[in-house]
Amino acid sequence: MANFPSSFDKEDLIKCAQGELFGPGNAQLPMPPMLMMDRITEISADGGEHGKGHVVAEFDITPDLWFFECHFPGNPIMPGCLGLDGLWQLTGFNLGWRGMTGQGMALGVGDVKLTGKVTPTRKMLTYKVDFTKVIDRAKIKVGMADGILLADGEEVYSVKNMKVGLAPAE
Repeated sequence: MANFPSSFDKEDLIKCAQGELFGPGNAQLPMPPMLMMDRITEISADGGEHGKGHVVAEFDITPDLWFFECHFPGNPIMPGCLGLDGLWQLTGFNLGWRGMTGQGMALGVGDVKLTGKVTPTRKMLTYKVDFTKVIDRAKIKVGMADGILLADGEEVYSVKNMKVGLAPAE
């Protein structure tokens, strides 16, 4: 297990996006505006609903976020794919935080349910990812997890059987 803290602020997340947190060629978050969180408030390798690890993060919603202007004019909502991407981002971040090496990539998701909207009037999103399985072998590193997205405390997205892998740097 690598020796990283159990919470991260925006500056730390930017360092991860720049390849400075886990080291060159290892798990990175995207840079803004594709970075879908402002802080990680909890992370573990043995917590969560299944005792296999978890991560919790927050994203402050403001009416001037880039996607509200274009999706959709006159009816602004956050695209569902961005919420899903945020959950994938956090799943990969957890693998890098555990000390696993390689470049992250989304491998799939089982069930996705969008039961609410993220509009410009929302104030904060909370992502919760609970790992169901982690594979850490020489050639394959995969995190499997379930997740939810809360908008001001209301569940708006839920996913089952997300998969994120780390592949050797090319």
